[in-house]
Amino acid sequence: MQYLTKELFFPPVTLANRDGILAIGGDLSVERLLVAYQSGIFPWFEQGDPIMWWSPNPRMVLFLDELIISKSMRNMLNRNSFSVTFNQNFRDVISYCQKVKRDGQNGTWITNEMIEAYCKLNELGIAKSVEVWQNDNLIGGLYGIDLGHVFCGESMFSLVSNASKVAFIALVGQLKEKNYKLLDCQVYNPHLESLGCREIEREEFMDILQQK
Repeated sequence: MQYLTKELFFPPVTLANRDGILAIGGDLSVERLLVAYQSGIFPWFEQGDPIMWWSPNPRMVLFLDELIISKSMRNMLNRNSFSVTFNQNFRDVISYCQKVKRDGQNGTWITNEMIEAYCKLNELGIAKSVEVWQNDNLIGGLYGIDLGHVFCGESMFSLVSNASKVAFIALVGQLKEKNYKLLDCQVYNPHLESLGCREIEREEFMDILQQK
């Protein structure tokens, strides 16, 4: 594990420890964040802690053709109960991702500093969001980093059951239309697995990431 300085540098991802932690320190500048994501690295830390940079092995991803939509989910989508927009309310989405309580978590890893950093990336067209609406109310969504051929999902939220799944499915549809190679989901969780995501070796992920 390496301690970063102001120099815009990351060690090779193969030096990450068993937990996936590669480096500590640095900053959340636009330049550093962009280099990180292009290098298969992402920040993940809690308020008050130093910035921690991760590149886990294995890596949780979705190959877009492997998306699983359950029968009940298809029925719900066919009812058109929700409407979806893309990149219209980024700050609201990331703020909800910070605030919404999640089972098994005491707090949030999305700090106020991260919100401001990712909003800057959004202004530059690098960070993007998906919004899910019901009766003109924002009830779900997700955000992530758009690298042009890989979309790196960061977080999602639901105020109404299944709203985040609606956002995820809508995003996958858009990525498929634009011939993206995969959706990066970073680390395993059973919710993502139920949607068709699976773990691959970091080396395979890096090979795909480095294709243009």
